[in-house]
Amino acid sequence: MSYLPSVKKADGSVLVTLLPIMAAVLVGFTIIGVALPVLPLHVHRDLGFNTFVVGLVAGAQFAASLVSRIWSGAYSDRHGPKRAVVAGLIGAIAAGLLYLLSLAFVRLPVLSVVILIAGRAVLGAAESFIITGAVSWGLGLVNREHAGKVIAWIGTAMFASMAFGGPVGTMLYSCAGFIAIALMTALLPLVVLLYLVNMPAVHPHPHAERASMKSVLRAVWLPGVAAALASIGYCAILAFSSLLYIDRHWHPVWMAFTCFGFALILARTVAGHLPDRFGAAKVALAFVVVQAAGLVWIGFANTALIASVGAFISGLGYSLVYPALGVEAVRATPQNNRGLAMGVYTAFLDVAMAVGSPLLGCLGGLVGLGGVFLASAAVVACTAGIAGRLVCRR
Repeated sequence: MSYLPSVKKADGSVLVTLLPIMAAVLVGFTIIGVALPVLPLHVHRDLGFNTFVVGLVAGAQFAASLVSRIWSGAYSDRHGPKRAVVAGLIGAIAAGLLYLLSLAFVRLPVLSVVILIAGRAVLGAAESFIITGAVSWGLGLVNREHAGKVIAWIGTAMFASMAFGGPVGTMLYSCAGFIAIALMTALLPLVVLLYLVNMPAVHPHPHAERASMKSVLRAVWLPGVAAALASIGYCAILAFSSLLYIDRHWHPVWMAFTCFGFALILARTVAGHLPDRFGAAKVALAFVVVQAAGLVWIGFANTALIASVGAFISGLGYSLVYPALGVEAVRATPQNNRGLAMGVYTAFLDVAMAVGSPLLGCLGGLVGLGGVFLASAAVVACTAGIAGRLVCRR
């Protein structure tokens, strides 16, 4: 591997520098996106299992992602972020091979689903290595004043791949069955792996003094908690917007999530530089207010158009909350520990996604679906208090 020093020259296009890394993220999350809508069909229809097993297979990936976050961050710091991304892509290839192996035992459904669960777990760990390594790699290839762009644009690649991965996966499954998903999972990372070979790596510091986990957690926990609270609004739209539309006979039912995702990608593309220019905590404070306002708008909406506008406003707000708070997390930790810092920071979001949706679901049974969005707006608004504290601390 060719190595570059960890602090880079400021000239040149940051976007051009990040494009190969964004391609790796795009592939890593595309192979996740293509499987999400068809896994339930394969497990239920092809293997004959009930919804509990469907949930077990789907959840294996997210559980493995959460467990491996800190491991992937530490690996990135010690061995270099490029090697972490490469390890993640190799893990994705292994997951595809396990998918293929599970298809060889379709007539033994229990064995087939066990192998499939193993493949999902491997893919979850691979996702952690890809996204954590990619952010650390991007941060090492550009100057620190571009940290907001790195986190925002790499995150945009993740959201874009998840958005178009679902339709592609559904089409592949309809045409050729689950074997098409397995082949894509195994082969697509291999193409990107060959593409990344000549990319410059950031020199790791395996023998450099590193902060303890306790000190990294102490530096990251405040922006991490703030990002977790803000992500409750994302949970509400992801899990309950379609149910709200169905309950009120609005069509199309996917419009709210589409508006949210479009606004998020648009804002990150156009305004991804704002945390670097005006201060990360200040941008998080301003945008989280916009996000909360959008959720309130959805909660009080009486037409599909008004609810969709609220989802768009919420997407604009959430777009820069995560990267801005991520900049705060990275800047509060030593450079040699930025991979670990991003791993810990992302783990806060994993916990929020795992806990937030069930809690909002319980609340929805008590106060209705509109109340879910009003309650999530109140939780998101709590982020403003933490962001304000970070502004004062700066």
